[in-house]
Amino acid sequence: MFDRWASLYAKSMPLTCLKDSVIGIDAAYYLERLLMPSKEPLLSALGGSPFGLEFAIMKELSVLQAAGFKPHFVFNGLDYGIKDDPFGPSIASSLANAAAFDVYEKEMPDAAIRLFQESGSPTAAALSEFFKKVLYQRRIEFTVAPYSALAQVRTFSSSTTASLTWSQLAYYEKHPSQFIDAVYGPSELFLYGIDKLITKFELAHEYTEKGNFMSTFRYVLEDSTFRWVDRRTCLAQFNEIPVEIFVDACLLAGSSILPTFPPLKNVTLYPKGYSFPDVVSMVVSCGRNITALCAQYQDDPQVKELDYLDRYRRALTGIKHHIIINKDGDIETLDKEHAPSDVHDCVGQRLPEELNMYLSRGMLRPRVLSWLTSGTIFVTAPCEGGDSREYQNLVKTQLEPFRRQALCLLSECLNRYYQRKEITTRFWFDTESNSRVNLRDLLPSPKEALNGWIVRDNLIAEQCQKLEMPTGSTLPGSLAYAVRSLSDATFASKTLISKPKTGFQPLVTLQEITVNAVWRFLQLRNYVDNKHELTPWGKVMEITLTTCGSSKEQEEAAFVAVELLRLGLLNNSPMFPNYSGTPLRGTDIDKRSCLLVSRVASLGKLRHQPKGYSGPLSRHLLGYHSVISALRASLRDLVDISLATMFLDGNADRDRNDWMDLALGLPFYDENSYALGVVVKTYLDELFTRDDPTSETTRAEMKAKGPEWCQYCDFAGSLDDAFHLWDAVYKGVKTAGAEIKDQGMWDEVDRWLAARR
Repeated sequence: MFDRWASLYAKSMPLTCLKDSVIGIDAAYYLERLLMPSKEPLLSALGGSPFGLEFAIMKELSVLQAAGFKPHFVFNGLDYGIKDDPFGPSIASSLANAAAFDVYEKEMPDAAIRLFQESGSPTAAALSEFFKKVLYQRRIEFTVAPYSALAQVRTFSSSTTASLTWSQLAYYEKHPSQFIDAVYGPSELFLYGIDKLITKFELAHEYTEKGNFMSTFRYVLEDSTFRWVDRRTCLAQFNEIPVEIFVDACLLAGSSILPTFPPLKNVTLYPKGYSFPDVVSMVVSCGRNITALCAQYQDDPQVKELDYLDRYRRALTGIKHHIIINKDGDIETLDKEHAPSDVHDCVGQRLPEELNMYLSRGMLRPRVLSWLTSGTIFVTAPCEGGDSREYQNLVKTQLEPFRRQALCLLSECLNRYYQRKEITTRFWFDTESNSRVNLRDLLPSPKEALNGWIVRDNLIAEQCQKLEMPTGSTLPGSLAYAVRSLSDATFASKTLISKPKTGFQPLVTLQEITVNAVWRFLQLRNYVDNKHELTPWGKVMEITLTTCGSSKEQEEAAFVAVELLRLGLLNNSPMFPNYSGTPLRGTDIDKRSCLLVSRVASLGKLRHQPKGYSGPLSRHLLGYHSVISALRASLRDLVDISLATMFLDGNADRDRNDWMDLALGLPFYDENSYALGVVVKTYLDELFTRDDPTSETTRAEMKAKGPEWCQYCDFAGSLDDAFHLWDAVYKGVKTAGAEIKDQGMWDEVDRWLAARR
């Protein structure tokens, strides 16, 4: 509401006017606006990370940097405040996605593409880790705020320190040291005392025709501008009203900080809809007494239901006394002298400064930390809806031990308050049945056993040579090395090292820390026992990883496959009977075989150019991707906490600057789409359009036609990757023996695939 009104008074200036300045940028706001025009239309139908977004980001950032200013992005940190409807957005998005698939199945592709693009998935928050990686690899500075980014940016102007999103941005902009020269972000920043706000970069561009219906796109710096809003101009529209009235009006108008004051949405009071001047008039009419205003509308059912006055007071307190990281890297409460004793109820529980530092540098994701501070885990609907019994059982029951283990391990490194914290888990599909656990009931955690992982570089390098694996930049975080090294009983015995009570030298190098973190993670997942030897499932994992290939993507795909086998979720059962996109041709055996091979392929990565996807879709495989995605996120949680506790326990040297290298060096950072799975399904399905689907001629023909079905990808190379992954998983299945009951089914599908690959 306020954004629309304020845009009427925005001013425009050449982008080059920002030369030699530092601009604090709200990362979520920036990403949301970049997604609007450049969002890949089928992104919500595919899941995973976008194929072309990185290229779009870098192309735009190159123009901003060419203008001569230095961007510093600030990301939101932990969840804060009260969530009005934690499940509403994800449910609405999944319903929109389902409607788009309905249209797609009626062979109305243009209409379906529009609906997919409008579905609201994925959000900027869901892509934040992807965005951090892009920025870091391009050496563009960023910070993760303790909570909200807006307050932090307020005082940032030329420092290399980073912090919160809105509150953090406001801190940066208002600080006497002037860390930043200007702020780019949403209008909510005016609530934090920002006077001038950049709201939009308008980058001019042109297309150059190249013939054959081809053209090139480029930005034109000299014609590019930015739009900005001055708070004084806004105040002048109301005869210079006090700032306090302006802030109250912004709050009541509605934002991510506070819901709209319900009477404003009353069509009897405002038949044509309310405007921002209407909100200002309402605040003025009550003498800027919001208590009196709420009392005036105390019979309004929504005012009662929201407990609006309390919500308003909490929001105002949260703005005035938000948590930020100061110029020295310490956590600080804004206007601490006047902050109430229960400010944590308005913002969030405070974590140790050490954890906030790891969060701010991007080493730790905020997910598990938010669970711990808020005491609530919200399991929201995936983009395809999550309607299947298998998926709901996965997130409610099978992944619960993952969540408990991560929380327990982390809390044991913190004070007794967190060790005794009660955690409630809520599910979008069963809001009446909440899961509650007190962390003290889960203690002791396996922390003591994990602290035995303090293996030094010399031992790691020695075993690398023995295994004929590369050392250095390719090794950190390698799942294959971590597992294969322990198959050597002699080496495994050497890793049993007791931490001395005095004179301990922490692990220092990137390789030491990441390899030991992965070993800790493997022990948490019971692939390694307390003697540092491989368990039966560890031996299955060893065979699978040894066969899958050496790239990080191949290792992670193989690892997740074994995890799915353990959970009983890698099979050819219907699983999503109401979803379209299953194999269409051949006998029932053909269809079941094609389905299993496609599910395995969905774990891998399609070889695709940095452009938006254009190819076949499958709601069924999107449903299976939701299973994969939920599992990968839980595995990454355990990896994160395995790393964090090494530092919290003093096992790793804290005097370093390679925090993002640590995060990127560990597995499960990125998320793939199911695109490889649908490419494999399409190929195997199309074989049956010929009389002899297994002939060499038919296979060669379909591989040659592949680029017609899926543009911008290496079709044949992607098939090879998928079938190589199948081989690795199949070997793992055979190694598991009786642990996997349907061995005959796997043998049957392997023979079936051998004639078609």
